[in-house]
Amino acid sequence: MRVISGTARSLILKTPKGNLTRPTTDKIKETLFNMIANDLYDATFLDMFAGSGGIGIEALSRGAKKAYFCDIDREAVECIKYNLAHTKLLDRAVIMKGSFESNLDKIKGLGERFDIIFLDPPYKKGFEDKCLDILLNSTLIDEHTLIIIEEDFKTDTAHLEKDWDIVKVKEYKSNKHIFIHKRG
Repeated sequence: MRVISGTARSLILKTPKGNLTRPTTDKIKETLFNMIANDLYDATFLDMFAGSGGIGIEALSRGAKKAYFCDIDREAVECIKYNLAHTKLLDRAVIMKGSFESNLDKIKGLGERFDIIFLDPPYKKGFEDKCLDILLNSTLIDEHTLIIIEEDFKTDTAHLEKDWDIVKVKEYKSNKHIFIHKRG
């Protein structure tokens, strides 16, 4: 896994050992970032369930002004720290270890608002819905915040239409990205 473009282009990223994380492949990451390229410059980015931090690091490399990296796993957090130091992007990053609920609560206390949020939770556990419920009624987002959910290809997303505007769904062989905004 590597950084595709920007200031840290071509640098190889470390990934946590084992199968607790599913690093987004370079090809899918490149497709994703080509789709959001115009929204990245000077953005505040949240990489929730960050794993190796590859998505948030790509965002910083391509011009995001700040990125938060949140994960519950100790090894993942250590991997994120290493990758940020390796890419020389640590000065624009905030790394948080803990559950998504506690991390979102801590970020609320900082008064932060995000331009782009990337959610890549373990598949089929319902974490994305719980996370979206917290975000929906928070000051962390507004109707302009782009939320991207990486989910299993077969996951039904019709229930999102109640509170969210689905902007786009990009399907790949084994997973998909769902692009949503809070209904204004």
